[in-house]
Amino acid sequence: MPKTTPQTTASGVVFTGATLTAAQELLAESYGSVWIGPSGEESSGEAVARHLEAAVALLDKDGWSRIHTYNYNRATSSGVDADLADDESMTVKQMLRALLRFVRTESDIALDPRRSLSTALRHVGEDGGHGDTDTAVVAGYVLDRLIQAHTGSASARAMAWSERQHRTYADITALLCAGARFARAYGPVTPVVAGAA
Repeated sequence: MPKTTPQTTASGVVFTGATLTAAQELLAESYGSVWIGPSGEESSGEAVARHLEAAVALLDKDGWSRIHTYNYNRATSSGVDADLADDESMTVKQMLRALLRFVRTESDIALDPRRSLSTALRHVGEDGGHGDTDTAVVAGYVLDRLIQAHTGSASARAMAWSERQHRTYADITALLCAGARFARAYGPVTPVVAGAA
């Protein structure tokens, strides 16, 4: 496997042209095409690049979180029974108050708009304006190859790399921008659709 020397700056990791070239070599050695998503159809490099750039825009707008966390104990620790047991001794008024407290507590968790890298890629695909499920998955494949080239490890994965405790938002945007450059430089020009003439 080609090895590149990881470079960092004060603002984050730098993905050099050598890293992109090494990632292309890994891509050429890959079993099957990384440009084919779950639908079985090929995504163009341009479509994947747009998806990655939309993920940067989404993270710029809503914020980045290193990991996506769920706080299941929050309601219980605030005095709200998370199970909302059907207690026959409770009045309707008490049940409604407990339910409202529970909903408020849960909505506090949902109000945090920040996204992890994997969530941002998935949400761009679900939105449909700048990508779809296929481009989300292919974008992940592309980012994996970049991280493999960057670290020199064949088992490296972009999502795990993005969740390291020392990772910064600048690192994530550098990866996404490098992924977009890579997709445009090395991706298929036009998607191949099965059965198309």
